[in-house]
Amino acid sequence: MKDNCILTAESVTEGHPDKLCDTIADSVLDACLRIDPAARVACEVMATAGKIIVAGEITARELPDIAAIVCRTVREAGYGGSDYEVEAVTHDQSGDIAGAVDNGTQMGAGDQGIMYGYACNETVELLPLPVVLAHRLTCLLTNARKTGTIQRLGPDGKAQVSVEYQGGKPRRIAAVVVSCQHDADKDMDELRREITRRVIVPALRDLYPDPKTEVFINPSGRFVLGGFEADTGLTGRKLMADTYGGLAPHGGGALSGKDGSKVDRSGAYMARYIAKNIVAAGLAERCTVSLAYAIGRAEPVAVDIDAHQTGKYPEAVLARAVRAVFDLTPAGMISALGLDRPIFARFCNYGHFTHQDAPWEQTDQAAALAEACGREAGRMPHER
Repeated sequence: MKDNCILTAESVTEGHPDKLCDTIADSVLDACLRIDPAARVACEVMATAGKIIVAGEITARELPDIAAIVCRTVREAGYGGSDYEVEAVTHDQSGDIAGAVDNGTQMGAGDQGIMYGYACNETVELLPLPVVLAHRLTCLLTNARKTGTIQRLGPDGKAQVSVEYQGGKPRRIAAVVVSCQHDADKDMDELRREITRRVIVPALRDLYPDPKTEVFINPSGRFVLGGFEADTGLTGRKLMADTYGGLAPHGGGALSGKDGSKVDRSGAYMARYIAKNIVAAGLAERCTVSLAYAIGRAEPVAVDIDAHQTGKYPEAVLARAVRAVFDLTPAGMISALGLDRPIFARFCNYGHFTHQDAPWEQTDQAAALAEACGREAGRMPHER
């Protein structure tokens, strides 16, 4: 990170069309796992005015009622009066891929790819401050709609926060943007006052805007038409909002709609779990973990730790300790993080790494990592 810079992160509400597609995909995945914990699911969703298409590969003992899941999820997101045609087009996982994953010995990775995890000590969540603040804004925006503290709000919305850093530390908020759907008869001046009081003030309590902070509330003006009626939604199109706001590397693989054999998801969750435990243990102030896999292979082909020159030990020691403490095979990651359980829709909104009760957000391996680093550091001189 530069010593002096402005870092920006974005979040979207659960009623945003792309995020709603993610939630549908994860709701389908959860339903499959309730029926069959060993289900193989790669579910994609596209939605536009009057049409929602669910497609992908699903291998399970029984298929759930996908149309009912879609209707329930859309209704729970706040679009209760909407009328959509639902089309589900699914087929079994490719036999070639299935044979590579379930090869009779040890579960292989469902795809190749590089997954990144990141953690830093600038917030309680061990995430960059702009990421935390952006998600807090959209959470409060949705809560204001659901509780009625702000009347005539719609479910679609976005928020963005720019934080100015000095000496590598967050010092002030440079800009805040909140865009929220509303009824046609909502007074814009009233909306801006309510958003400021009910959303912005409580969300930015850790670093409050100063007189020079630019605050934009619905800068485009009216935002009456939202959701699928205004914009086509698609799974996997909010990867930065799902992870680190673009402030850490991303391998490019989407998360939602994929079971744990897909390392795009299990590897990303495990990399975050590792990075968070490294920082929680005091082994680094900031940490990026990268895991690389080959399809059909169980063990990662590469494990890399970057402590950004803040590590207590050399990065080679950290990497050895990580391999000693964590089982990085797909089966090991699924077991450690409970990824064969129907938990995914619950954690897919407002960032996958902001939910403190998520299995990959626990810091229960911090002590084991610190101990392993001590052992590995003692061995290193004898191996030179």
